[in-house]
Amino acid sequence: MKKALITGIRGQDGAYLAKLLLDMGYEVYGADRRSGDSGNWRLKELGIDKYVKIEYMDLLELTNIRHVIAKVKPDEVYNLAAQSFVGVSFEQPILTADIDAMGVLRLLEAIRDIKPDTKFYQASTSEMFGKAREVPQNENTPFHPRSPYATAKVFAHYTTQNYREAYNMYACSGILFNHESELRGLEFVTRKITDAVAKIKYGIQDRLVLGNLDSKRDWGYAPEYVYGMYLMLQQEKPDNYVLATNETHSVREFVEKAFLVAGFEIEWIGENENAKGLDKKTGKVLIEVLKEFYRPAEVDLLIGDYTKAKQKLGWEPKTKFDEIVEIMTLKDLERQSKNI
Repeated sequence: MKKALITGIRGQDGAYLAKLLLDMGYEVYGADRRSGDSGNWRLKELGIDKYVKIEYMDLLELTNIRHVIAKVKPDEVYNLAAQSFVGVSFEQPILTADIDAMGVLRLLEAIRDIKPDTKFYQASTSEMFGKAREVPQNENTPFHPRSPYATAKVFAHYTTQNYREAYNMYACSGILFNHESELRGLEFVTRKITDAVAKIKYGIQDRLVLGNLDSKRDWGYAPEYVYGMYLMLQQEKPDNYVLATNETHSVREFVEKAFLVAGFEIEWIGENENAKGLDKKTGKVLIEVLKEFYRPAEVDLLIGDYTKAKQKLGWEPKTKFDEIVEIMTLKDLERQSKNI
């Protein structure tokens, strides 16, 4: 029985990956920072909370990391833990760097010293491309990070590559573009939208307030992306891979589709930070834009080229944008209906 250690076990990807690996017969350990039982809802929703073995571990503490690696002796480590909110990284840049950059270095150093044959997966991100120099972006596209989060992730990405080349370790980076699901956190714009749509539908919330409506992202479905992570660690040689859909959609499109699923047709008035979205039937304002929700340095367009993953891993996305928005919105409508 293979043993896998997943950091960030309570997050969207951690939960889906844990379920995938359990279904494949793995013994799954989840690294957790003692966040309490309330953070366990994703594992419970997937029905796997009793099967994941929790080990308390913090990427800020090297001694703790070494202890867990020595105790578990994992065959595979999936590092999904991070301070992953771009906006927060501008408010807490040093903490973000300590977790997202130095945390990865601590983890790799502990693995190298204690169990160097462990296969390692690093969760890189499309945010590293930032002010993208080419469209679409692939594994060879230069990085131009536009936030402390993205800058820290670039450090972690190159550190992973360095340990692969310098110490012959099996270390991969998955450059994943945005991937969403009904298990997405409310801190992320997609789930903020679908949750608000459901609350507006049931009269719990008056309107949705957002930042830049015209930011474009490449949005895929999270369960498919964690399968790509797994495939990366099953190859003969470690490498870096982009996982994406090669389609781009704006926040505005996401909003329109989510409201449509809930029975609202949106009509827009005004532009940029003066934009408002009205219910076409009643004229009521349902969406407002606040300039303070804009990022200090915006990433305007991300679209990924997953050709390498398709050719070498046999991976490609299956769930389309409209389906993802519908899945998320219907789930939030179901959640809110139970609270009425």
